[in-house]
Amino acid sequence: QVQLVESGGGLVQPGGSLRLSCAASGSIFSKYAMGWYRQAPGKQRELVAGISRVGRPNYVDSVKGRFTISRDNAENTVYLQMNSLKPEDTAVYYCNAGTTSYGGTYYPYDYWGQGTQVTVSS
Repeated sequence: QVQLVESGGGLVQPGGSLRLSCAASGSIFSKYAMGWYRQAPGKQRELVAGISRVGRPNYVDSVKGRFTISRDNAENTVYLQMNSLKPEDTAVYYCNAGTTSYGGTYYPYDYWGQGTQVTVSS
């Protein structure tokens, strides 16, 4: 079992930046790959970025070059640095613990945080 708590969301203007954090507890953090998902109103939840146990990142095309996922195993925390934010990035962002294939594909386990709202608007 692993518990996840996100923080760092908020309201930001287009072109601005936010840094999301996800603190994990209850299990050995380093044995999990970690992912950030988002869900906009009326849309399905989608994977934004994943990071393997050894720190290899993977991104959905729409955020490549703007978002950076990282992890600190000593602090049991995964981060999502979001730059050049656009209105279409507006969503609730969720942290997830999962696994990755040898090819880097991220597969979520049923471990989710409560979500943090990100709103990009002028």
